[in-house]
Amino acid sequence: MSDGDDEERQETLDRFGEAVNMTAGELEKWLDTEQSRQAGQKNGGGESTGHASGRRIVALLRTRKGDLTESDLSHMRKVTGYVRRHVQQRPEGDVSDTRWRYSLMNWGHDPEK
Repeated sequence: MSDGDDEERQETLDRFGEAVNMTAGELEKWLDTEQSRQAGQKNGGGESTGHASGRRIVALLRTRKGDLTESDLSHMRKVTGYVRRHVQQRPEGDVSDTRWRYSLMNWGHDPEK
């Protein structure tokens, strides 16, 4: 691995760490709620894309940094991009009980934190 690869890997880890502000335990507990299952766009199996991503994020948060694969890093970049775009679409008013917040939480980011 070159120094450039190391820098890119660290940048991915840093950005993921900024985007995902929920712990693995918090996210796992959230994913068990009805609000979590109702939020987001459903894929073919009935589970939303964000809910499936949330399950993978829990696994990523519990994986040692040195054991992360390129596929893991790719998903981390996807999560970071989703959170960055979605945060910019914040609706007016109190967001605590909104599908917008619930969708973000499925991706590991609680805007109320």
